[in-house]
Amino acid sequence: MDIDAIENHHMVVAEQRVSRRQVLQTTGLGFGAIALDALLAAQQGIADPIRVDPRQPLRPRAGHFPGVQSVVWIVMNGGASHLDTWDYKPELQRRHGEMLSEADPRTGFFETSGKLLASPFSFKRYGESGTWASEILPFTSKHVDEMAFVHSCYTRSNNHSPALFEMNTGMSRMGFPCVGSWIAYGLGSENDNLPSFVVMTDARGRGLPKNHAQNWGSGFLPGVFQGTRVKEKGVPVDDLFLAEGMTRTRQRKILDIANRVNRQHGERFPGQTELDARIESLELAFRMQMSAPEVMSVDNEPGHIQKMYGMEHPTAQFFGKQCLIARKLVESGVRFIQIYSGGTGNQQSWDGHLNIDKNHRQFGLETDQGIGALLSDLKQRGLLQTTLVICGGEFGRTSDSQGTGTGRDHNPNAFTWWFAGGGVQGGVHFGKTDPFGYKAIENRRHIHDLHATILHLAGLDHEALTYRFNGRDFRLTDVEGVVIRELLS
Repeated sequence: MDIDAIENHHMVVAEQRVSRRQVLQTTGLGFGAIALDALLAAQQGIADPIRVDPRQPLRPRAGHFPGVQSVVWIVMNGGASHLDTWDYKPELQRRHGEMLSEADPRTGFFETSGKLLASPFSFKRYGESGTWASEILPFTSKHVDEMAFVHSCYTRSNNHSPALFEMNTGMSRMGFPCVGSWIAYGLGSENDNLPSFVVMTDARGRGLPKNHAQNWGSGFLPGVFQGTRVKEKGVPVDDLFLAEGMTRTRQRKILDIANRVNRQHGERFPGQTELDARIESLELAFRMQMSAPEVMSVDNEPGHIQKMYGMEHPTAQFFGKQCLIARKLVESGVRFIQIYSGGTGNQQSWDGHLNIDKNHRQFGLETDQGIGALLSDLKQRGLLQTTLVICGGEFGRTSDSQGTGTGRDHNPNAFTWWFAGGGVQGGVHFGKTDPFGYKAIENRRHIHDLHATILHLAGLDHEALTYRFNGRDFRLTDVEGVVIRELLS
């Protein structure tokens, strides 16, 4: 390098040097911004982060503010049609067969006809709220004055797998904790002998939803917060009963030895919180063998209760039994219960591509009585005011037909969820879709907003419920989410 080049280099460096005054000015502004953030947080009432003892991760914790004790989420797996359940569109009925000018082949997953498809179901008004409801929901419709509807839901995914991830975790890719895991992490468990998060999959044994167990996984949260699946046939939970030749005393001794070795290992690696979670999981599994069999059985329920849930009905009895178990889990203090209606394949779920009439009539018959019974039963036992019940799937259906002209494709741009129970203002209808139900056009609300509302009703501030992973504080709603306060009582 010649002399001129060296001089030029030093001149550039000198120009880039920052004076002491500039450093103080810059850092002073930074410290001021930090202080301002803290002041604004205090003024806005942003709650403190949840503190979880890794040695007792399931210990019950108070939320940021009062909320419900339990959440029951009924998932219409496959994407139930809002147009054929709760979002009645007279204009769609009148203009059946006409071309929909806004029809976009990119909306759904397959190609649609562009021709409007009227609902094959009759609608009528229910309750003092005058809520329109489909004929396939006669039992649930009796509760419309206790339900709050969000008709303007939308998501960013038009395929089941990413949409299910987004519905459950707020992200359209795997690896993130689901809603149930976040609530279990935030609130712990009210029952030492049962999991804080329980999942029941399709009652007819038609397989797991796409993504399988990742739908109720805990992601980067400790594994103790993941959902425990209750199987629809046989032994409800793996290893729930003692193995042949095993006694409780012997099993207790084996577990004590395993725990002692695990704790010795943990003393060498004190930052390994996953090991604490594993020890707690083993202890919980041992305690579950005493309590879970009774909770998972409905045989001791009175005859009139079993009949109310449809246990005598050849079609409704399967899902009805799951709803009855859900009520027992609520009574037992389980924080989060998720029930999936519909299995893996398209026609084995609410995914009515071929014939919306046949598909939804079948699934309405399977689920409606159980849902109505669950709401009635919780109410008569005084549990509805301390329980939040949610019903909704991963997206809605298109207003135009596909295939032979009797089915509907996926529609991420418009769908309906409903809420009922503690903290919810009944009879409310929030948001609006266009006259054909093709797109949400008024008060559009993303999955993040639905999640923020669920956490709020459970007593958790979605902005303060965070977990540090890979150097970043994560939350269920990422950097978005607004509580839908119009639903709150």
